[in-house]
Amino acid sequence: MLPGIRRTLVTTAAATFAALAVGSGIAAAAPADGPLFSCRSVGDPCRPPGAAPAAPTTTSPVPVPVPTVPVPVPVSTVPVVAAEPNGTMTTAEFIAAAVPGAQRSRREHGVPASVTLAQAILESGWGKSALSTFDRNFFGMKCNGQGLYANGCRTHDTSECTAAGQCFPTQASFRTYATAADSFRDHGATLASLARYSIAFQYKNDPNRFAAEMHKAGYATDPQYTVKLTNVMAKYNLYQYDV
Repeated sequence: MLPGIRRTLVTTAAATFAALAVGSGIAAAAPADGPLFSCRSVGDPCRPPGAAPAAPTTTSPVPVPVPTVPVPVPVSTVPVVAAEPNGTMTTAEFIAAAVPGAQRSRREHGVPASVTLAQAILESGWGKSALSTFDRNFFGMKCNGQGLYANGCRTHDTSECTAAGQCFPTQASFRTYATAADSFRDHGATLASLARYSIAFQYKNDPNRFAAEMHKAGYATDPQYTVKLTNVMAKYNLYQYDV
């Protein structure tokens, strides 16, 4: 092949390769007999000598999804009002429901809350007795007149005991109430209004002695009444509510 023809073919091939290289972003290598054009850097595309730099390419950023943070739901600050004490409750629930009435009786009449709670538990059988279930009478209050808070009277089967400790079944008339709260208030008001319980009120800060004096004054005929009350007070630490 003639030298001139060979040079022409080489030059043409180099030019073709350079054009393809520019289109594909590949830096062209210089032919053996001299450079066709230069490449300054990776960020500066290869261009022929004297050509203006290529305009920078602007690429819009790909949006990145932002995770949605769940908004916390505020905790309700509405206080939960305890239901009246009743026979469907656990022992803890029954005590919690009875505490407000017992502490109110202490504030209004001076009856130790622990004594009131123990009597409500013992007299009503944890709210399961017919007297407390149907008539809201939690303290076995007899119907010697309706008192300040009762709304009527009803006869129930009960038991009484003699001074010798002999107990027998009988019937008696008991007070009825619209609510348990009325029963608790009537209990405290009755104890405070009857002179026979006045000695008990000398021991308002001594629940065990209060219970003993109340028993001796005739609140119940069961000879073991004081022992039963104080056992309940100790077992469930009802003294903590005497505040």
